[in-house]
Amino acid sequence: MSGFQTCATTRGAVFVHSAPAALCPHITWALDSVLGPTVRLDWTAQTNQPAQLRADASWIGDVGTGAQLASALRACGPIRYEVVEEPSPGADGSRWSYTPRLGIHHSVVCSNGDVVVNENQVKAALAEADLAQMRGALERALGSAWDSELEPFRTAGEGNSVRWLHRVG
Repeated sequence: MSGFQTCATTRGAVFVHSAPAALCPHITWALDSVLGPTVRLDWTAQTNQPAQLRADASWIGDVGTGAQLASALRACGPIRYEVVEEPSPGADGSRWSYTPRLGIHHSVVCSNGDVVVNENQVKAALAEADLAQMRGALERALGSAWDSELEPFRTAGEGNSVRWLHRVG
């Protein structure tokens, strides 16, 4: 047995869909706290919401970096964001979606980007008293409300460049 540990590396992306200009430095500092002091975001107008900005970046880091980024961004206040961590050997992919109205939602995602609803989530939905409650439980598991709220902000960012971020150290 060797005296060192290896950690699996993965890739992902951060999408800040909308943020007030005053919070942009705080968002950069939050990303710096996870990825190191090399983060530079190119902020552009969020055409879907006046006086708001948007930015996105791809990253490379250890498995679990996505969860750390989502937690760091959650402390930044009334912003809308998504963090995606791609699947890697031995680890599922994940997506964290956040809106000020709904809070945070975590989904496991497979290699093609589909949300995976696990056995326990399906069992909980089936245990609901009626079809409407079961539908609601499955929609919560899929994060449907987050997708509906974030979709107009996602399309407002189409065509923007993506910057790669690498974890330092």
